[in-house]
Amino acid sequence: MEFELDEEQRLLRRTVRETVAKVRGRSEQYQWDTYLRLGWLEAPPLELALILEELGYVADPTPFLATATWFAPLTGRLPEGSGTGVFDGSGRYVLDADRADEVALLTPAGVTVVPGAEVAAERIAVLDPHLHVGHVSAGELTAGVPDLALMGLAATCVGACRRILDLVLDHVKQRVQFSRPLGSFQAVKHKAADMHVAVERARTLTHYSALTIAEDDPRRADAAHMAKAAAGECQRLVFRHGLQLFGAMGFTWENDLQYHLKRAKACDLLLGTAAAHRKALVGS
Repeated sequence: MEFELDEEQRLLRRTVRETVAKVRGRSEQYQWDTYLRLGWLEAPPLELALILEELGYVADPTPFLATATWFAPLTGRLPEGSGTGVFDGSGRYVLDADRADEVALLTPAGVTVVPGAEVAAERIAVLDPHLHVGHVSAGELTAGVPDLALMGLAATCVGACRRILDLVLDHVKQRVQFSRPLGSFQAVKHKAADMHVAVERARTLTHYSALTIAEDDPRRADAAHMAKAAAGECQRLVFRHGLQLFGAMGFTWENDLQYHLKRAKACDLLLGTAAAHRKALVGS
């Protein structure tokens, strides 16, 4: 498979970055309306991965991730408004369950779509305050997690980790210790390099997962597990090094680092951690 992005895909990535940068300070509804107007929900898998990475970079608060990768792969269509899917068999920790206009339920009889207002969903507190997660009570459910849902979380996690790395690099270039920039110390360089390698590894496997989904490759299930596992492993290393290199500042509420650490951690925890997906690969 070809992993090099073509010119149109690179242009899309630049356009998404510029658009997201312009709307970040606006209301959540304005951001959501912008994404809908630009047709980002209709993007094919690899292009969707590029979009989700950029949204993960800014800790996007809209229901884009759940709509594109939790609802759409279950139903084969986009919802009227926003949507999410319940497909792990338990109905627990469902992304955007409390605010979705439509909810797709995976049951033993197949997929059933119900209005969000008719679903008994309870929002629960999670470490990321901008993320909507809830428990759903909807009768008998069955398990069947879409590959696209795993790929979407992986791409979002990669974006969050990339943002953590960028914040760290800016900090260590400016912070001075012993009359030298913090980033000039060899130990700091090694940690930053390890973070970069982890991000690039997770990004490559995420793109591989997206390509297998686009081509309906028989390896798509394994590729989705690989992407989710790599993103989770990346998150753990980037979280640890990022927090350490920021020193005491990394613990403060005033620092933007916290938002991206929480988003990366949430992406790892949703739909199974890295360990769970490594185990799934061994058993496949």
